[in-house]
Amino acid sequence: MQYNAKAPYIVETHWQIEEVLDGDSIIICHRFTQMKKEIRLYGLDAPEVKINRKMKEDEEKSSLPAQLLLQFGLQSLNFVLSVAPPKTVVTIITEQENYYDYWNRQLGYVILPGGVCLNELLLQNGYAKATHQYYCGKLAEYQAMNRQAQLNGIGIYSQVKRF
Repeated sequence: MQYNAKAPYIVETHWQIEEVLDGDSIIICHRFTQMKKEIRLYGLDAPEVKINRKMKEDEEKSSLPAQLLLQFGLQSLNFVLSVAPPKTVVTIITEQENYYDYWNRQLGYVILPGGVCLNELLLQNGYAKATHQYYCGKLAEYQAMNRQAQLNGIGIYSQVKRF
């Protein structure tokens, strides 16, 4: 596996997507042990798919109404389901020095069967924005990908200038 994660990192294989929670979180299941865990995608933030504390914060920060943000969250979720539906076999790469988020979820780059990174697909297609809140070694690249999607007006950026 050739992926430019910040070393040292851990590579986990033989996982498959059990459930897509939203545009930036998935539940994976080990194909042999059946162990399950939640993975929070590094370096990005997608709109929420339900009204909650974070949705209220996003509403205040973006000055966009919660109902619109909710629609964007569902678009992001549907994008993930279209490129990485349940049962998709994935490899998880996690930077050792940045393993868990504040909520104790494992952070990761989700590598799809063709070697493409789900994190990057979301940013390149405008269904998530780069954020330092879920820091990763590729943050500068992710910010550039996010800006390009914004300039090209793709994904959510086809409807708003920022979210």
